[in-house]
Amino acid sequence: MPDTHDSPREPVPVRRILRLFRPHWRTLAVVGLLVGLSSLVSVASPFLLREVLDVALPQQRLGLLSLLIGGMIAVAVATSVFNVLQTYLSTRVGQHVMHGLRSAVYARLQRMSLAFFTRTRTGEVQSRIANDIGGMQSTVTSTATSLVSNVTTVVATVVAMLALDWRLTVVSLLLMPLFVWISRRVGSERKKITARRQQQLATMSSSVQESLSVSGILLGRTMGRSASLTDTFADESQRLARLEVESSMAGRWRMSTIQIVMAALPALIYWSAGVTSAFGVPMISLGTLVAFVTLQQTLFRPTMSLLQTGVELQSSLALFHRIFEYLDLPVDITEPTRPVALNPVRGEVRFDDVSFSYDGAEPTLEHVDLTVPAGGSLAIVGETGSGKTTLSYLVPRLYDVTGGAVTIDGVDVRELSFDTLARAVGVVSQETYLLHASVADNLRFAKPDATDDELVAAARAAQIHEHIAALPDGYDTLVGERGYRFSGGEKQRLAIARTILRDPPILVLDEATSALDTQTELAVQQAINDLAAGRTTITIAHRLSTVRDADQIVVLDRGRVAEGGTHEELLAEGGLYAALVDRDASPLATV
Repeated sequence: MPDTHDSPREPVPVRRILRLFRPHWRTLAVVGLLVGLSSLVSVASPFLLREVLDVALPQQRLGLLSLLIGGMIAVAVATSVFNVLQTYLSTRVGQHVMHGLRSAVYARLQRMSLAFFTRTRTGEVQSRIANDIGGMQSTVTSTATSLVSNVTTVVATVVAMLALDWRLTVVSLLLMPLFVWISRRVGSERKKITARRQQQLATMSSSVQESLSVSGILLGRTMGRSASLTDTFADESQRLARLEVESSMAGRWRMSTIQIVMAALPALIYWSAGVTSAFGVPMISLGTLVAFVTLQQTLFRPTMSLLQTGVELQSSLALFHRIFEYLDLPVDITEPTRPVALNPVRGEVRFDDVSFSYDGAEPTLEHVDLTVPAGGSLAIVGETGSGKTTLSYLVPRLYDVTGGAVTIDGVDVRELSFDTLARAVGVVSQETYLLHASVADNLRFAKPDATDDELVAAARAAQIHEHIAALPDGYDTLVGERGYRFSGGEKQRLAIARTILRDPPILVLDEATSALDTQTELAVQQAINDLAAGRTTITIAHRLSTVRDADQIVVLDRGRVAEGGTHEELLAEGGLYAALVDRDASPLATV
């Protein structure tokens, strides 16, 4: 999981950020041309103004005056047109970059193993995609063009000022190094605060996601913690508010000082002109002086913008760092470069000396050797925490083994493409997840091109069609957030129907009937038995009544295969399985 503490961070290479814009270099070149033209054209206005004041008006040359005024209007029109075009192009490029970042982060997360999501808060992931990338919008959409525009304007303006009077230009630029130093200090402060603010946003997103989901509301209400959760959220919100104030005020007084000094510079220029003339230096013409002050004011805007852009760039580096953290996450489950084809899939599953541990912890599974023939059925039982679910998750490669191999038809699952595995192995887990969509859309998630008749057939096989048909909107009924409009048993049957629709040759049923009442369980179990005919089936169950007909049953104990055989053979041994059966049949057993 990415580091979310305020520990020192490696600087984000600027080259890496620039590479994001490389595919759009042609458009950016056009933007640069437009920006350059706009900056150069805008500098012409003070020179036109000088001619108006020094020549056209004193000499009462109305023709020249009209021409100069027309030129000033043309400059304004051209500048506006150039600005609109470059804003459109730069915004389009920026949005393409943001789209690329969002898609890249999402694609990276889709490749992460299940272990990553078991240790990472959902709100943290959502915050990276929404808040962090969203926070970079102004940086990627306008900062680049702002830099080009302001640098071009500053250079063109300084050249024009030198052309008017080099002495006044030196006076105007004396304090510029101090301004740059101040802005860098302010940017460094903002960068640190931005990192803390984004982490606080992620914490708040996690809090909202956890406490305002259906499950969170149920937990808070039933545990009497609604008030406590409200107080906790208020504290988190207050911390964010303080960070927002800090971010807004960081260096504000120093930047205001720069603004005051630059606003006072015109007065300094008038004073300098008066002083120089008092010492015998030829008097600067009124037109030149007004044109120079106009250029100085023109210089003020892009200079302040450049200083502010520098501050924002340093702040945005914290956001880029958080995004690159996710893009740089090591993918521990990778697709093979040259995947092996399985066509058709017979369905033999073998666990060959399989071992597994979570993040280097104590082994969850050790030296498991099992073979499930094609079309055969394997039931895995054992105490809670014995490794049953983990073992079943190795077949669809939700985790990768840390020792040994899992094979399908003799091919290591690590040599199969993800699409091949998804087509070969269907999983119905004990935690049913339904999308906030219609029943039909939830079923078609398994097979997007499924016909209505296929949906009905799958629902009938899972013993859920009659219930769906009785709903006011039938298969168009919205299931609600995480399917909370349906009971646990109904959700489980929808999940089974979804897997039936996919029609995989290998089935992994992890407590697939755990949420069903006895009568429905029998009906669904019969449907599963019908579906399993000719298919390889691996069943994880606490209710031993659902697995007694399996071809082979193994008992896991602390990650190892303790016993194996048929139901009758294991009962005759009188070992762990027999003890589990006795406990399962006890009136006090939890079912």
